[in-house]
Amino acid sequence: MSQKILVTGNLPAEVMDPLRKKYEVEAHAEDRPMERQQLLSRIGDRDGLLCMITDAVDEELLGRAPRLKMIANMGVGYNHIDIAAATRRGIPVSNTPGVLTDATADLAFTLILAVARRVVEGDRRVREGKFKLWAPFLFLGREVSGKTLGIVGFGRIGRAVARRAAGFGMRVLYHNRSRLTPAEERESPAEYADLNTLLAQADFVSLHVPLSGETRHLIGAAELSRMKPTAYLINTARGPVVDEVALLATLQRGMIAGAGLDVYENEPALTPGLADLPNVVLLPHVGSATLETRTAMAAMAARNLIAGLDGQRPPNLVNPEVLPAAR
Repeated sequence: MSQKILVTGNLPAEVMDPLRKKYEVEAHAEDRPMERQQLLSRIGDRDGLLCMITDAVDEELLGRAPRLKMIANMGVGYNHIDIAAATRRGIPVSNTPGVLTDATADLAFTLILAVARRVVEGDRRVREGKFKLWAPFLFLGREVSGKTLGIVGFGRIGRAVARRAAGFGMRVLYHNRSRLTPAEERESPAEYADLNTLLAQADFVSLHVPLSGETRHLIGAAELSRMKPTAYLINTARGPVVDEVALLATLQRGMIAGAGLDVYENEPALTPGLADLPNVVLLPHVGSATLETRTAMAAMAARNLIAGLDGQRPPNLVNPEVLPAAR
């Protein structure tokens, strides 16, 4: 009897066809998250789960899945999965690192340019018929070229943003839990700074850390108060890395110049008042949303799933300690 898998996202045929040839597949066919009760009701007899970042894979769900042997997450972040609970049950969990680096770095720089040059405001002005004249000091933004960019989190995406900043002649500061080696720093366009120094000196602060207990509210009222009043905050990492209530208050008081956000603390809900601010660019979590990247992510998740269900080590395993218990 073939193994059964549940795919919670509407994925392209080029990804789904190989899975359907190998397994009995039940797949979500809508471009919206699978409803919680639907997910709970369908997981019971499944051997494999290919899930999205919107799915809460927690104790309740795992308790209803006695046959589950592999969880393949379509995304880099996996804070929506109870890794400890999966590991206790001997279930390998995988993610999709690497493939979304350039798309997310591109979007971070898109937000930098958009918020500094007031692109969304300008677009709205034209569409509303308010573009009536040109004047030398009307609708001014801020230069990006030659400014200082502070990157918090210097993994794959942070380094890719630094490479893009070099093309704009920016000075780049980075802060990371682990500092680069001297040899790596000589090759990097970025120089190390402690977080307080980075916040105080940067014209743009771009966040690229994973969400964990250590990084939740990494940027709060105290950190925002250290930024320059002419500086901008950019977040394409995870929403709860920023205390959104503190950010709103900081923006309302004019303590920083603006923000560009792709993620939110209580996503998809926004802190009331945030959407009313003209100096904030708000995007609907589209950091990896290119056809090329999302297809590559889905294909990688499928390869991870197949490997796990075939009794092999998934290429992108996030809980390697599970292998002795699961094999």
